[in-house]
Amino acid sequence: MARTIWVKIDPWDKDMATTAIENGADGIMAPPGYSEKIKELGRIQTIALDGDIKPGEDVVSCRITCKEDEEEILATCRDKKVILDCQDWSIIPIENLIARGADVIAQVSSLADAQTAFGILEKGVQHILLHAPDPASLKQALTRLRSQEDKTVLETAEILSIQPAGMGDRVCVDTCTLMTAGQGMLVGNSSSGLFLIHAESVSNPYVAPRPFRVNAGPVHAYTRVPGGKTRYLSELSAGDPVQIVDHEGNTTNAVVGRLKIEKRPLMLITASVSGRVLSTLVQNAETIRLTRPDGEPVSVVHLSPGDRVLVATEQGGRHFGYAIQETITEK
Repeated sequence: MARTIWVKIDPWDKDMATTAIENGADGIMAPPGYSEKIKELGRIQTIALDGDIKPGEDVVSCRITCKEDEEEILATCRDKKVILDCQDWSIIPIENLIARGADVIAQVSSLADAQTAFGILEKGVQHILLHAPDPASLKQALTRLRSQEDKTVLETAEILSIQPAGMGDRVCVDTCTLMTAGQGMLVGNSSSGLFLIHAESVSNPYVAPRPFRVNAGPVHAYTRVPGGKTRYLSELSAGDPVQIVDHEGNTTNAVVGRLKIEKRPLMLITASVSGRVLSTLVQNAETIRLTRPDGEPVSVVHLSPGDRVLVATEQGGRHFGYAIQETITEK
């Protein structure tokens, strides 16, 4: 599930609203009478009596102080969104709510509290209502929270083979983000084993760097997108979100600007990790690179058996992009 960040602006402050919109907030909660003013500043969801989501009708605020409040909040969650107001985000009742699947909105007043709420029981809450004191604090919090949406566990795999695979329809994903060294997208033939394909951010004698691009692989390949899902590369289109991962597992979201699908020569790469064999197909060209454990990109035309590259693995399978616990064999 993708994170949602609402910003609370009470009393009304136009600078706060502008800061929220410009820095990626998903919604603004404001006093009655200000929804239209917010909509004039930008397209964003409003939470207000005259807004898109109405307090008391669509969303309610609850305070949790002890274990006895848990059942009431769990029951309320079935019908309405619940904003959870709490003075101490480390107390056990909140952990219990999350463990029992309560999908609550955590009201926080600082970046530190937001990070704590997102990290409770490692899973954390998925939605917060941020009530920052000023535009500078709000911008800092939104920038930090949006810059690191999640952490991806990466493993080191050993290359087994590299061989030509004929012609196929290859997908370049051009994002709206300038990627840096060590960053790319997770792509593979199986959703349970994805290779970190490095962005085209490396200078070479043949073509200028295109740090917004990942030459990802053929149309059938899987890639990670926000919300713990995967999608086929061929399904992506302008405006869709994808995940960008660096060699340390730091994960951010990027927006697809366009897809380029062209017929190109392909090569099949296989690798081994923890006794499993993973594979992916990539274009047979010097500018396509995998990623070494230290973040160094390595061209696929220079790969050799025994080389070590970064991959992400998972157990189980996928159904319409969602992870499921089922035995599925992909080969």
